[in-house]
Amino acid sequence: MDYYVIKGGKKLEGSIPVSGAKNAALPIIVASLLADGKTRLTNVPDLADIRTIIKVIECLGASTQFDTKNNILDISVSGIKNDKVPYDLVKTMRASVYVMGPLLGRLGEADVSLPGGCAIGERPVDIHLSGFEALGAKIELEAGYIKARAKKLKGAVFKMRQISVGATANLMMGAVLADGETILENCALEPDIVDLGEFLIRMGAKIQGLGTDRIIIRGVSKLNAVEYRVMPDRIEAGTYLLAGAATKGNITITDIVPAHIESLLDLLKAMGFTVASGENWASVSDGHALKGDLVRTLPYPGFPTDLQAPMMALMTTVPGISVMIETIFENRFTHVPELRRLGADITVERDVAIVRGVKRLSGAPVQMSDLRAGAALVIAGLAAEGTTEIRRIYHSDRGYERLYDKLTAVGANIERMKGGGL
Repeated sequence: MDYYVIKGGKKLEGSIPVSGAKNAALPIIVASLLADGKTRLTNVPDLADIRTIIKVIECLGASTQFDTKNNILDISVSGIKNDKVPYDLVKTMRASVYVMGPLLGRLGEADVSLPGGCAIGERPVDIHLSGFEALGAKIELEAGYIKARAKKLKGAVFKMRQISVGATANLMMGAVLADGETILENCALEPDIVDLGEFLIRMGAKIQGLGTDRIIIRGVSKLNAVEYRVMPDRIEAGTYLLAGAATKGNITITDIVPAHIESLLDLLKAMGFTVASGENWASVSDGHALKGDLVRTLPYPGFPTDLQAPMMALMTTVPGISVMIETIFENRFTHVPELRRLGADITVERDVAIVRGVKRLSGAPVQMSDLRAGAALVIAGLAAEGTTEIRRIYHSDRGYERLYDKLTAVGANIERMKGGGL
């Protein structure tokens, strides 16, 4: 397996263009199954997860052509089928469960493997299932598969017991072809959900309330294939800003929506960094009187859980004490032992991490446990003195397009090597 070798301690300087959002592209690609014809998606990032979801929709009857150089994905659908997707495909990612919505909406049946994904604790799909039951589906679990049946989904009122991005997306896709009106309450507000909703509206869906906790969907009989541009990736944007801050550099990210990362920009300002932003860009540079802060992960527009690990990497380099409280997922501190190997001073008690900034991190061999933990190790390696080898980098390939190219372009001393590393 490939691994990274990073010689740290070098300031990152320059501009990084941000790719399309993985977490928006995944459900949008699946939603293309809702309409026959040719869908063209632009600004689609070339990631391992994207390639996996493409294989998933191909199993269900779509044909695709992915121009990775220009980030254009063409999807042709002439009908879909409720084929079982091989477990070897879906075990690596949770987004596979998204196919329930289109399959139930168009066919009235869906056999979907229980999904896999990052090792960051329990992320149940019970909200998805309860929502589809409210829309009239009968659901059974059999041999690791979710079997859902409904002659025709029917509009209903459904309140999610807790905010769920995945369930909001899945139920929206199911409801757009249902009979009557569906009201979803306690919905996720994430920009990725809004982007999916805008795509569905472009296809002919009738949706109100995007960006609020109450979404109203009036079912239509048919949707049309369209062309659509995927929004920029706010998590990638935040990760590169944090890398710039941790190396005491000067990084500008472009092709973004600054409002999507407002919670991060405000936090960096509060910690003493110099932050600026414009219509489609944001920048961070070293400030003065840097200090730690308290951060609590929250659903959007709060601080995103997907930036928790990268932010903790920065915290290890900032003077004083920082506190990170993880409220979204349990077991999402798997990066902490690896950061300690680099010299970080972190104490964990359940869902709270206390970080004491150190004068310097030191390079060491480490390994990624999940996608965002991997980003944290890259940031820490860039800030550390000496050489850091990072194994299991296939995790970062799932969510960061051309990470090596983008970092080397702003001065990082990073190499991607073949083989197992130390």
